[in-house]
Amino acid sequence: MGKFGFGEHDTGEARLRYAEIGPRDAPLLLCLHGFPEYWVAWKGVMEALSGDFRLVAPDQRGYNRSSRPQEVEAYRGKRLVADIAALADHLSPDEPFVLAGHDWGASVAYAYAFRHPERLSHLIIANGVHPVCFQRAIFDDPAQREASQYINLLKSDRAEALLSADGYRRLMGMIEKFSTADFMDAETRAGYLDAWSQQGALTGMLNWYRAAPLVVPEGGAVPGASLVLKLTELGGFEVKMPHLLLWGEADQALRPSTIEGLDRYAPDLAIRRFADAGHWILHEKPVEVARAMRDFLRR
Repeated sequence: MGKFGFGEHDTGEARLRYAEIGPRDAPLLLCLHGFPEYWVAWKGVMEALSGDFRLVAPDQRGYNRSSRPQEVEAYRGKRLVADIAALADHLSPDEPFVLAGHDWGASVAYAYAFRHPERLSHLIIANGVHPVCFQRAIFDDPAQREASQYINLLKSDRAEALLSADGYRRLMGMIEKFSTADFMDAETRAGYLDAWSQQGALTGMLNWYRAAPLVVPEGGAVPGASLVLKLTELGGFEVKMPHLLLWGEADQALRPSTIEGLDRYAPDLAIRRFADAGHWILHEKPVEVARAMRDFLRR
């Protein structure tokens, strides 16, 4: 098994630090982490696939060792996608590549796929959601609406103080709440605490939520189908390349309703379900996830 190397790329707006493993002349597989993770979320999967691909996982904007701007506007979707577009063009300027995303990384991966379909050979999502399907689920599924209430907390002005108190106890607790966290050994825990402790990182991470247009009603009337219909009518939400969804069914953050109707937007869709995995599927089942990815990419 090879060793990880590290590099940096200036996207024009942000400096992205990334980890990589695998032959540099192999096909590129670009891996995007979610909240509150950093590149290491993909570490086990990357190791398992390193004989077949050049795997690259950046710390996304706001996280760990990458640029951590403090203004909310810096985290609008188009700017997050522009970061990945610049990195991908640097790493694989002439060849289509595979893009994989988990959680918030899935949101960026979907947005990139909508905007740059010609650049992707395949799209892989692990416990992440298509934006229209997710907004519909929040409106239509009371249990998902309840499960998503934490988003309003993370958007609030008090989020930094709450999550950083007692050595980031509540932030670590979010990981333990959304699925089993048996993977959180002393070394992994120390790595997460170090990443969260970087100057400005917690605000950068939370600004992803503050900049997002996602609506999570706290009570009263729910906008429901009208807003989702408006989103759908705007168009541009199609996944035109082969698409694999890896789904841990024990996810406590994302209910099954969040992936209902995905096939309407992704005509070439494959779903691989893991009954005994949850939201942190990349940490929980890295070898099994890598096997499913390899099988999908070889078909």
